[in-house]
Amino acid sequence: MPDRSESQSVPSALRQIALYFRLTGWISFWSQLVLAVVSSVVLLLFGVFSRSPGGSAGNPGTGFGIFFALCGLAILGGSIYWTFRYTRIARQLESPYADTRPRKSDTIQLLRMGLMVNLAGMLSTLLGAYAIVGTLAARSISQPQTGILTDTTRLISSLDMFAVQANINTIAGHFVGIVATLWLLNRINRT
Repeated sequence: MPDRSESQSVPSALRQIALYFRLTGWISFWSQLVLAVVSSVVLLLFGVFSRSPGGSAGNPGTGFGIFFALCGLAILGGSIYWTFRYTRIARQLESPYADTRPRKSDTIQLLRMGLMVNLAGMLSTLLGAYAIVGTLAARSISQPQTGILTDTTRLISSLDMFAVQANINTIAGHFVGIVATLWLLNRINRT
């Protein structure tokens, strides 16, 4: 059995890395959670009100854009879980027993996976944003410049802007995850 004083000493560099993981994990977790909740509510409102008469449900490209926006939001949920794992890694790193601490290579692999999750989510959300903004741009160009409106279904409504806002919030959530992961990778590689 190892000596208790030897097994309970955690090197100061490891304590510092654990502190980085805990703080960055919690900040990223709560930031992403707030952005995901706001995006979910906005997309829910868009879904409910776009089905009403005069809504945006029949616009070409909107369905494609909303599909990718929802995919990006789902991946953001996975990223939120992943950043929560960073706080659990911090606990493991502070363990007084060296055999229960994760290896540096395992921790780096976990961070790389978190980075890939956020990049995939950002790509999906960007594809959705391109489709939605492209649809809105096409509708704005097709509006008559005379000031006389004959077809009100081509107007850009405030409801259409909800979908854009939800995408921007989701992209921001993925950005927070990318920045947090890159910062942790930088900290870990310095030790």
